[in-house]
Amino acid sequence: MSEKLQEYLEVPQQFVREGNQFITRCTKPTQKEFIQICRAVAIGFVFMGFLGYFVKLIHIPINNILVGGA
Repeated sequence: MSEKLQEYLEVPQQFVREGNQFITRCTKPTQKEFIQICRAVAIGFVFMGFLGYFVKLIHIPINNILVGGA
């Protein structure tokens, strides 16, 4: 019985231990890295926005043809 209890208690302890190791390895990005990440995210947002706009732009006339302008 004691071995099972110890087995169940070891899982959260190992999780906390590995979490602490992860946090200590993490470093704050430099300003150059932060700007680079922000640019990549912004380009992705713009690209996905234009892609969605063009899909919608193409979808409206096709939908009108199929539905019959009802």
